[in-house]
Parts: sequence; C-alpha cells; structure tokens
Amino acid sequence: MQKITLLCVGKPADFYAAGIREYEKRLGPLCRFTAKELAEEPLQGKNVSEAQVAAALRREGERILGSLPKKSRLVALCVEGRQMDSEGFEKLLSSCAMEGTGELVFAIGSSHGLSREVKERAERLLSLSAMTLPHQLARLFLTEQIYRAFQIRAGGKYHK
Repeated sequence: MQKITLLCVGKPADFYAAGIREYEKRLGPLCRFTAKELAEEPLQGKNVSEAQVAAALRREGERILGSLPKKSRLVALCVEGRQMDSEGFEKLLSSCAMEGTGELVFAIGSSHGLSREVKERAERLLSLSAMTLPHQLARLFLTEQIYRAFQIRAGGKYHK
C-alpha cells in the first residue's frame, strides 16, 4: 500500500481542518496517509524584514528536512512549481508507487513559503494554481487531490 505523507508548517483553521479530516478519513482504505504539522516560526511586528522572513524559513526548512523519512521522495509545493491537471497528478502518484522508491512526501510551507534548501532537496516542485492560495487551503486542496487521484486510478465516479 502506497505511503504518502504531508509535512505542513502550521495548523489549519477549524473550517479547513474539518474538510482535511474528511479526506484523510476517505484516504484510509486507499493508502497509508499521514499529515504531520510542524511549528511555524513566529514573526513579530508589522514591519518584518526580509532577513527575518529568510531566517524563519530556514528554521522551518530545517524542521521539514529533519522530518523526512529515509528513502522518501519529496515534492515541494511552491509558486514556481509546475502545475498539472488531476489526471497528471494521478500519474505522478502512480509512477511513484510503481517505482517503489519509498514514501512520497509533500511539503507545504508557512504563509511565507518554503526555504531554498527544501526546494533544492525536492525531486519535484509543484504549484497547485497560478492563483495565490493560503497555505492552509493548499493543504485541504492537496488532500482532496490525493483522494481524487486514487479515485481516478480506481475508475471511481468521484472524478467526472
């Protein structure tokens, strides 16, 4: 059974969390799905400098990289990543499962994104949309797309 992990910086608001829990429940029989929340670096004040943001991203990135299972394949969600449709995403998940090269891990950063180090470690950079999404909504969106990919693979009626 394919193992998929989401490494997410920060906790989702309750209205996102309810949807995330629903898709996590639906994924239970389809794969070994885990979401791990990592602490978001606090940034104080209204006038946060670029250096403060960079330092926070570096610390968050260290936590992400330190949480990666051995022999995992990392996909980093970021604005400069490649977009794909749901069928293409299903092919990505299927190819990772067929290669059997370990756990597939998706990293979602904080509202400031991901560190350069995480992006460099990633095998693939993925963008969910050309539009800007809150990182908490990205987590719900990605969880739903993982579920959709399994439904596409199974020929289910969920994907129309």
